[in-house]
Amino acid sequence: TKRGDFLELTDEDWADGFALKFFAHVRLIRTAWPHLKANSGSVVNISGVGGRTPGAEFAIGGSVNAAMITFTKALADLGVRDGVQVNAINPGLIRTDRLQKRLEEIVKTQGIDLAAAEKTIVAASKTTRIGEPQDIAALVAFIAGPEGRLLHGSIIDMDAGSTKTV
Repeated sequence: TKRGDFLELTDEDWADGFALKFFAHVRLIRTAWPHLKANSGSVVNISGVGGRTPGAEFAIGGSVNAAMITFTKALADLGVRDGVQVNAINPGLIRTDRLQKRLEEIVKTQGIDLAAAEKTIVAASKTTRIGEPQDIAALVAFIAGPEGRLLHGSIIDMDAGSTKTV
């Protein structure tokens, strides 16, 4: 989703943000639901911490993530009826191509190296570290595995402490 000043974001930017993430989840889950129901499957939506702790520069992404959280809770009710486990993970700073671009921008604007940029972004977000994709994958495997089946309708912040909401 596009970042930037709210007043500069267009209706097209907003529509693109919701199409990219929210409606993609809706369509995929709608298509998969009969199979999930038949096999007592599990849905693990990947949302983001911006849905709980929005920021001005991430108005679209935060709004989309908030919608994802609400969607997960609504689907969890349907999941009780149909025997489908439904949860969501809210990742924080995870080492992705998108984060790499943000780090490179810090390197460029502040004239520091990549290691210093990582320390800067971790300190600014008041977190313990940058996560790895494997961290999220391990949590998904736990949730969908036999040990995590008690989780249902849960929204799990995996963000190294950045979410300060209750």
